[in-house]
Amino acid sequence: MAKKKVALLLADGFEEVEAMTPIDFLRRAGIEVTVLGVDTDQPTGGHGVTVKTDGRVENPPRELDGVVIPGGMPGATNVADSEAAQALISELYEADKLIAAICAAPAMVLHPLGILDGRKATCYPGFEKELTQAEFTEERVVHSGTVITSRGPGTAAEFSAAVIEYLLDAESARKVVSATLQPFSA
Repeated sequence: MAKKKVALLLADGFEEVEAMTPIDFLRRAGIEVTVLGVDTDQPTGGHGVTVKTDGRVENPPRELDGVVIPGGMPGATNVADSEAAQALISELYEADKLIAAICAAPAMVLHPLGILDGRKATCYPGFEKELTQAEFTEERVVHSGTVITSRGPGTAAEFSAAVIEYLLDAESARKVVSATLQPFSA
């Protein structure tokens, strides 16, 4: 079985917990995570943490199995405003690849692309008014077809586990969650 590969998109103003938790958890599970900068090689999060990316969204790796989009403001808006990010997300969605977004990203990034139309989805409280074409729920993590959405920083571990389970299996997710002393529920 080929190693699973995802891109994680970071723009200035990203939410650090929502970025670093998926990077760490997915890599622990053996998933190749390529961190792609949006308009910068060293985006700075909303709380002052600067990350050196593996590359830029304009030049993503080939044969990706999905994309992970952290929230945070204005990080989610900066991703949404990037034509290269829009193109990558849309291309992966049209190829039935995983699209995973947390916090403000479901509303600010996925909704304008039509990815949440007719789907059950969640997002950070207050952004649900943007999900006019989705079936909003307050569940912490929502899996709808090839799309996974989540609420915010406090759900980052559950969100990451859902991504691992989707790409690999429940046992792989359980092992990572157990090793990090997080509670696991499948």
